[in-house]
Amino acid sequence: MKALLSTLTDAELGLVRECERDNIGAADEDTLIELHGRVRQARDKYVGMYRRQASARVAESGGRGKARPKNTLNAQKAEVFEDALARVSRQLATAARHSALELRADRLAAVREDRNTAPLAPRGSTASRRSAPAQKRAATRAPAGRATPGAGQAARKRQAASAAAGARQQASRDNR
Repeated sequence: MKALLSTLTDAELGLVRECERDNIGAADEDTLIELHGRVRQARDKYVGMYRRQASARVAESGGRGKARPKNTLNAQKAEVFEDALARVSRQLATAARHSALELRADRLAAVREDRNTAPLAPRGSTASRRSAPAQKRAATRAPAGRATPGAGQAARKRQAASAAAGARQQASRDNR
C-alpha cells in the first residue's frame, strides 16, 4: 500500500489523506458531501483510464488476459480511491442519519409546542369541582363517539369490503 501511495501525485495523495478516519470523523455533512464528490471523481477517472487502456491493448496483446498485467497501475489507483470513497460514504451515511434524527426531533418538538397552545381551563370550571373518583372514571373512558381509537378505521374497512362484495356479485350476474 505504501508503494502504491508513493505513485500518487501530491494532489491525489492529499485527497487520500483527507479521507482518513481521523480527518473525516469531525467533518459536517456538507463537507463530507463535497469530499465524496471529489473522491468519486478521482475514482471514476482511474476506472475509466483502466478500462480504456485495457480495451486498447486487447488488440495488441491478442486477449484480455494478456493485456491486463500491463495496466495494473490504473487498477490499483482506482482501488485506492474506491477504498477512500467507501470510508467517506460510511461517514456521510452516519452524518446524514444523525442530521435526519435532529430534524425529526426538531419537527416533533415544534408539533408538541403547537399542540400545547390550548387555553387553560378557568379555576372555577366543572372539572375542578368533580370528586376524585368521578375524575378517574372520566379519565379512563374512551373519547365520545368511538369505542376504541381504531373504530372509525374499522368501520370504513367493513363498508369498503361490503361494497366490493356487492360489486363482485353484480359482475358475476352481468357475466351470465
